[in-house]
Amino acid sequence: MKIAITSTGNTLESTVDPRFGRAAWFLIVDTDTMQLLEAINNSEGKEAAHGAGIAAAALIADKGAKALLTGRVGPKALPILEKASVQAVNDVSGTIIDAINSYSGTSGSGFQSETKQPSQAAPTQNTGAQGRGCGQGQGQGRGQGKGQGRGQCRR
Repeated sequence: MKIAITSTGNTLESTVDPRFGRAAWFLIVDTDTMQLLEAINNSEGKEAAHGAGIAAAALIADKGAKALLTGRVGPKALPILEKASVQAVNDVSGTIIDAINSYSGTSGSGFQSETKQPSQAAPTQNTGAQGRGCGQGQGQGRGQGKGQGRGQCRR
């Protein structure tokens, strides 16, 4: 079976890249023969301002892969993969060879869980929301929230 794997390098000895749209490489591998069919440098996707996941999903679908092994598939890319009948598997790590062996398994049934919900990246910036709790924390936020601050805290 032909599968795609996000990779930090262009060989089977490389490690799985945890990113999908901005992965360094996409490796297309035949799991029956363990042969590397194609190594695709994703230099454009790594540098894209936006739309990297969508473009990567279209590329993987065009290559005829039946599965994608990666660290994380985002919410815009997952529907494209699903429409192309590409099984997306998140939370894959280790070397490419280990990931393929885990996916193929001895029965060839693949990983136990296919990704049905896109992964969400951890927040990287202040969202601008203001809480309404009574907490006494010493947060590191920038305090630029636009909330109305009408909490009913009773001390």
